[in-house]
Amino acid sequence: MDEHRGGAEPHAAVRVDLRAIRDNVAELRARAGAAEVMAVVKGDAYGHGLVPAARAARAGGASWLGTAVLGEALALRAAGFGGRLMAWLSAPGEQWIDAIAADIDVSASAIWTVEEIADAARETGRMARLHLKVDTGLGRSGAPEADWPGLVDAALKAQAEGLVNVVGLWSHFAIADAPRHPTNTAQVAAFSQAVEIAQARGVRPEVRHLANSAATLMLPDTHFDLVRAGLAVYGLSPVPDVAAPADVGLRPAMSVRARLALVKRVPAGHGVSYGHFYVTDRETSLGLIPLGYADGVPRHGSGGDGGPGAPVLAGGRVRRIAGRVCMDQFVVDLGDDDVHAGDEVVLFGDAAAGEPTAQDWAEACRTISYEIVTRFAPRIPRTYVGWEDLR
Repeated sequence: MDEHRGGAEPHAAVRVDLRAIRDNVAELRARAGAAEVMAVVKGDAYGHGLVPAARAARAGGASWLGTAVLGEALALRAAGFGGRLMAWLSAPGEQWIDAIAADIDVSASAIWTVEEIADAARETGRMARLHLKVDTGLGRSGAPEADWPGLVDAALKAQAEGLVNVVGLWSHFAIADAPRHPTNTAQVAAFSQAVEIAQARGVRPEVRHLANSAATLMLPDTHFDLVRAGLAVYGLSPVPDVAAPADVGLRPAMSVRARLALVKRVPAGHGVSYGHFYVTDRETSLGLIPLGYADGVPRHGSGGDGGPGAPVLAGGRVRRIAGRVCMDQFVVDLGDDDVHAGDEVVLFGDAAAGEPTAQDWAEACRTISYEIVTRFAPRIPRTYVGWEDLR
């Protein structure tokens, strides 16, 4: 049975197959070997819906859930999710008291963060579970090599005071989507050295974690104690130049569908959408799809002079967007095919069903599939398939 927000069937919907998420996590669990699996559900579960996706991931065997921001982790606790839950992105003045009260694992990349977490733990009277992050080459968060011993010492001082328990050591890959890139080997070496430094100073971590989706699938020697799978949970390939989803046992969970709002005949030489980026070269039928960049359709998916246009399945054929994507709508050229207003179109979904994929859209828009699936706006109802199979 399908379930969605919004009552009557909408003119467009994001459909999410929760069984696919469950099965993808089970596949990742099998590939992780002895390591545990964290299902990363940040960004509203990559646009798939935070709570439903988390439930499906748990059903597939994820023993951890991970979010970037604390607000999403707190929302999961409020929805009744127990078990290990980690949030890692913070700024000065974060709601550490709420995190500690909700038993959420937190992360520190700098001494000030350790101090703020320790102060919150002192105020609550509860010990915080703390992961320390080292920058092994991504150049984003994480303590640089020179600052790592000081961060470790600050955390151990807070641990000696009974304020924190240092349960994790971690880092993040920069180029795991190119499995043979030498940077991966260098990062593993840097991470191993950082772990050795921390352990020599007295840290006894429960988990060491480095692998993202790409490394989970392609670099088994990097699994350590825990892998953090994000994109692969949702059935998209983190290594599109190496393997399609089906090649690594994954199935896309999301499809975006709409109904044609209008079909009309126009003559040859008719301009389409703003700027006449596309002009018909013959008499043809144009189909209007009631989705645009306010819904998350990338404007870079426009088609005509200078761009191929993102693909859409309409009338049993894959076609390309014709002209500029507008705020609420875009157009496809239907030729002489027998297509009518109200017919379903698929922006992207599962290649096995003959549908364009999020990766196809990413290539047309010169971006990555991560951005394609996460950008669809809340005004498009989410339709969930497979709830009954999770119970």
